[in-house]
Amino acid sequence: MINRVVLTGRLTRDVDLRYTQGGAAVATFNLAVDRRFTNQQGEREADFVSCVVWRKSAENFANFFHKGSLVGIEGRIQTRNYENQQGQRVYVTEVIVENFSFLEPKSSTGNGSYQNDRPQNNTSDPFANGESVDIQDSSLPF
Repeated sequence: MINRVVLTGRLTRDVDLRYTQGGAAVATFNLAVDRRFTNQQGEREADFVSCVVWRKSAENFANFFHKGSLVGIEGRIQTRNYENQQGQRVYVTEVIVENFSFLEPKSSTGNGSYQNDRPQNNTSDPFANGESVDIQDSSLPF
């Protein structure tokens, strides 16, 4: 059996980080994932996917990502149900996040969501400042 989910989207709100009675960190968030097609009005719709991440990964996720952050996640779908205070059965489907990736640089979010490990003024990296580099055909090895 295969239960594998890979999604790319933006957080619809800040991550909700809580702790269980046993002290385990759990973070919940919703990910807005654009659909590949447009509706009859020519607008692109999105799905809003509930996600959960546990333990140290939950703390890291909550520290690095905020509302609007573009993130890639990998995990599995899990379903559960419970009875609410009105006695009604509630069914929940969510993605249990096992891995996540930063998909935009710190400068594009403007919220200090994470620190980029690359030096800011690295003169040995001609692409560091986003400038174009002129490469002659004679410089190519093929």
